[in-house]
Amino acid sequence: MTDHGDPAGFSNECYNRPMKRILFKATLDASQTGTVSEFLAAKTGLSRTRIKDAMNKGAVLLKIKNGKTERLRRASTALKPGDQIEFYYDEKTLALQPPEAKCLSDQKHYSVWCKPSGLLAQGTQYGDHCSLMRQAEQYFQSSREVFLVHRLDREASGIVLLAHSKNAAAKLSELFQKNLVSKRYLVEVLGNPGEKCRHGAIDLPLDGKPSLTEFKVMSYNPETNTSIADVRISTGRLHQIRRHFDMIGFPVIGDPKYGTGNKNTEGMKLSAVSLKFRCPFLKQEVQYKIPES
Repeated sequence: MTDHGDPAGFSNECYNRPMKRILFKATLDASQTGTVSEFLAAKTGLSRTRIKDAMNKGAVLLKIKNGKTERLRRASTALKPGDQIEFYYDEKTLALQPPEAKCLSDQKHYSVWCKPSGLLAQGTQYGDHCSLMRQAEQYFQSSREVFLVHRLDREASGIVLLAHSKNAAAKLSELFQKNLVSKRYLVEVLGNPGEKCRHGAIDLPLDGKPSLTEFKVMSYNPETNTSIADVRISTGRLHQIRRHFDMIGFPVIGDPKYGTGNKNTEGMKLSAVSLKFRCPFLKQEVQYKIPES
């Protein structure tokens, strides 16, 4: 399937023409040989230079025997009959320049990162160059596997753990699943949820499941009608903090999805500032924090 339309109506300054999106899937037969770049150039009309750039950014997928997919990055990879190839080309996505994450601690079994706002935790079909996982792979120069242990919204910033083996991923994931990780956040919300009491708890169910968000209002600015709150969650529902504060009438500043009238030009004001847990490798409690500026 090929789509040469302009779904978003953007213009690409680099190419000085309307944006292009191409979705292409094919299973090769015996008559189709050559390299990935040669094959895709012939099928899509794109130059091999653009295809090579897209491959480097993770936009070409190859289905492997167990039904999973892997990203093909080498344009010179030779194709063979039966290969199932998928190409997700979107100029707008490929032109993005992602913010850079910072490695705060390398514990060999896992590493601790400070993810900036605007960076995905993992890639999409249209590429992974704007993801924390890809930046970690490049940081370690492909010398280690990288597994996502938990997620942090693209719009949020803060601490993220990445595992470097299946064993480490399983052990760390178990801690999150059993709520054995103490997670602390700082958020800026519209209004003053601490007007009656600085300490509060939101126990409204999310997606039909029990959910608990505890907070302490640290400060309130009457000029902007905004508050800074220290937040701890003992459950990990989708967008839990954002949804809970919106549900009680105090949406997170800059949240593009929940709440109204609280948008700004500085991004969403939610940051994961600390993770504390008993390390299954060191056999002792560890805590990782965002460095104070």
